[in-house]
Amino acid sequence: MKDPSSEQVTALLLRWSNGDEAALEQLTPLIYSDLKRLAAWLLRGERPEHTLQATALVNEAYLRLAGDQKITWQNRAHFFAVASRVMRHILVDYARQHSRAKRGGGATLLQLDEVLVFAPEVSSDLLALNSALQLLGETDRRKARVVELRYFGGLTVEETAEVLQISPNTVMRDWDMAKAWLRREMGGHNDDSGRKVEIR
Repeated sequence: MKDPSSEQVTALLLRWSNGDEAALEQLTPLIYSDLKRLAAWLLRGERPEHTLQATALVNEAYLRLAGDQKITWQNRAHFFAVASRVMRHILVDYARQHSRAKRGGGATLLQLDEVLVFAPEVSSDLLALNSALQLLGETDRRKARVVELRYFGGLTVEETAEVLQISPNTVMRDWDMAKAWLRREMGGHNDDSGRKVEIR
């Protein structure tokens, strides 16, 4: 996710953290396409008929990020790490809603903007991965964060190391160990089609 405007984005994030609303207006066009790529990355494993679009996911995440005054942004990598976590939570909430609807809870459409609407089709893979990741976080929070940043955030090893303030070699070790743990934990989970869920 590196790009030439990384220093400019970091400077604007720092200004925004210090209450400069104009910085947010300048920041938006610089980060929007990266946020959209991140959303597409998160949606890559969903079924073709999944109606939650990257634009709707970005818009909802952006509204949540722009409305959160408590975050003190460190740099661009920190912003995208938080954005990936927010998007993951949106997707998990959406999957939970779908799961409730399948059990007779009634489907509710969540209007995110005037054009794009959530519809009740989502794989149970995300819920299984989220549950396994929460379990991993209870035993090893850092490994869970590495998975979150690499898998959900699409961050590079170097960006993940920067966010977590650890070495790239430690990131790789944690990544390999976390993937093995998640494969084992999710080995018995079947998705809606009956196939086994794989963590690659």
